[in-house]
Amino acid sequence: MTVSELQDDMAGWPPENTVFPVSRIDLAVLSGNHPFHQKEWEAAQGNWAKEIAANPALYDGNMIFQHRLSIADGVVKGEGYVTPFSTFLWWRKQRKRGGFHVFAFAVAVSSDDAVIAIRMAPHTANPGQVYCAAGSMDENDIVDGHCDVEGNMRREVLEETGLDLNEADAEPGYYATHANRSVTLFRVFRFPWTAEEMLRRIEAHMLVAEEDEIDGAVAIRSADPTAQRYNVAMLPILAWFFGEAK
Repeated sequence: MTVSELQDDMAGWPPENTVFPVSRIDLAVLSGNHPFHQKEWEAAQGNWAKEIAANPALYDGNMIFQHRLSIADGVVKGEGYVTPFSTFLWWRKQRKRGGFHVFAFAVAVSSDDAVIAIRMAPHTANPGQVYCAAGSMDENDIVDGHCDVEGNMRREVLEETGLDLNEADAEPGYYATHANRSVTLFRVFRFPWTAEEMLRRIEAHMLVAEEDEIDGAVAIRSADPTAQRYNVAMLPILAWFFGEAK
C-alpha cells in the first residue's frame, strides 16, 4: 500500500472498522489556523453558543485538529493545527472534507485479561460513553513540532484514572482503526493487577482528582457491543482484542 502525499480523504486506507498495524506515526503541527477554522469560524461560534447553552460545563480549549492525513507502508502521516474545541465540535457534526480527528487509546489490560475503560461524566462532550481513558491531543503534546502520541496517552490515563503507564508492560507496536474521518491509534498496555484491583485504584483516584471528567470505570471481558454504551471507536478494538490479541 503506497500513498504519495497527504490526503483529504481516506482513499488507500484499510476498510473502515478494521484493525491494522502501524509502524510509525508522524503527525506534524503547523503554525497558523486550520483551513476549516478559517472558513467556518462564524458558524462554529454560532454552534458553540448552542452547545454551552445546553451544557455550560463545556470548555473551549485548544486541541490539535488534523487537516491532511495519509498511510503509506504502515506509516500514518499527517499535518494538523492547534484549533479551538468549538471549531472541532462544529466539524464533528458534519465530518466535512478538510478535517480528520486523530486520537490515541492506551488499551489498559488487567492481569486477568480484562480491558479497563472509563465512563464519561454527564457534563462532558461524550456523556455516558464508555471507552479507553483518552483525550484529544493539545499543545501539551507537541514535541519538536510533532504530536507526542505516547506522551498524550500517559498524561490522559494518569489524569483520568491515576494509572501510570510506566507501571505497565507495553506490547510492541501500535495499531489503528478508522471510521467516518476519525482515526484511532492504539497500543496495548498490560498492568500487573487484576481488574478488581485496577477498578479500586481508579475509584480511589476519583475521590482526589482535580478533574471530574469520568463517572466510573468498567472491566470489559467480551466484545459484546451491547454490554456498555460504547463509543463507536471501541467496537473494532474489542472485536480485535477478544478475537485475536490472546
